[in-house]
Amino acid sequence: MTDMELARQLEQIRRGSVEIINEEELIGKLRKGVPLRVKAGFDPTAPDLHLGHTVLIQKLKHFQDLGHQVIFLIGDFTGMIGDPSGKSETRKKLTREEVLRNAETYKRQIFKILDPERTEIAFNSTWLDKFSAADFIELCSRYTVARMLERDDFEKRFKGNQPIAIHEFLYPLVQGYDSVALKADVELGGTDQKFNLLMGRHLQREHGQASQIVLTVPILEGLDGVQKMSKSLGNYIGIDEAPADVFGKVMSVSDELMWRYYELLSDRTLDQIRALKEQVTSGALHPKTAKEDLAEEITVRFHGAEAGQAAREGFNAVFAKQGIPEDIEVFSSAAGVQLIDVLSESGVCSSKGDARRMCKQNAVTVDGSKEDDASFAFASGEYVLKIGKKRFLKLVVA
Repeated sequence: MTDMELARQLEQIRRGSVEIINEEELIGKLRKGVPLRVKAGFDPTAPDLHLGHTVLIQKLKHFQDLGHQVIFLIGDFTGMIGDPSGKSETRKKLTREEVLRNAETYKRQIFKILDPERTEIAFNSTWLDKFSAADFIELCSRYTVARMLERDDFEKRFKGNQPIAIHEFLYPLVQGYDSVALKADVELGGTDQKFNLLMGRHLQREHGQASQIVLTVPILEGLDGVQKMSKSLGNYIGIDEAPADVFGKVMSVSDELMWRYYELLSDRTLDQIRALKEQVTSGALHPKTAKEDLAEEITVRFHGAEAGQAAREGFNAVFAKQGIPEDIEVFSSAAGVQLIDVLSESGVCSSKGDARRMCKQNAVTVDGSKEDDASFAFASGEYVLKIGKKRFLKLVVA
């Protein structure tokens, strides 16, 4: 591989990554000019994927576009154990039927991003179902309890006298063994998976293999711009949601968060994204237009060009009809937030007293309907508020 090609590949691989362990080893593997086996594992613990999951799939696509062999590993065996990463208590185990049903939806959804002709799909039950009790005992002998308790979530639970089931210790071991079984050159995962990914490096060395490269990607913030995108928090964008909903939810993110979504989710090159950002900064391009481009790109990826264009046109038709300006301010809050708090905390009104007065004067509308109850509580969703004659606010409630 030439130095120029190596530099090109490294730029794409580094894009959106948090940590590469270690990059010198990666360069050595790339210089050989042989396609790398790049693995990412997903436990099918829920039936649908959201944009947070696709950060990892998008990184797989980067490797795929560079000519490497990507492996989408479905953890149908590990899914029944339950990944303890970041959990403060023992996780409920799923049945094999639940896991397999969810796995089928994953197989369908990932090919909206990856090339099915160049993607290897693997199930870790293929090798783990064949393990005998003796095999599991031998695997457990490769690591110590002391080292296992170095893991942050285990350490916290141990010090807090919270229970840790023995089967939870098996999870990082069997995930690590997946890399041995697949002879992975690179494994990808979120930053919360670092311990498990490093276990793969350790077990490969234990089994006489070259250690895989570990590449971690960031956890994508949800619509609130603060917390991890999660269905349980209601701040997610599901890839199977209706086109108009996907488009509208992307449009609800802040201008600052938009650039993070561009880097982690867009197919545009880094140079193209930098140029786009420069246009917005200089005033040559309105940030709403840049956000529309991103929203359309993501909608097209999951629903097709026609649906993406229709979603964009429908979104703008609603805004034009309501006389909503392009630079509408966005305010995010949690479900149950009251109108009085939204008006005062967003700065639209100078105080709670001012907010209460505006409501009593019928000067506040929510999605076109007058709202005179300052204690009105919002459920999860998106709302357009009009305060007075000219002030607009887009409220995103997660």
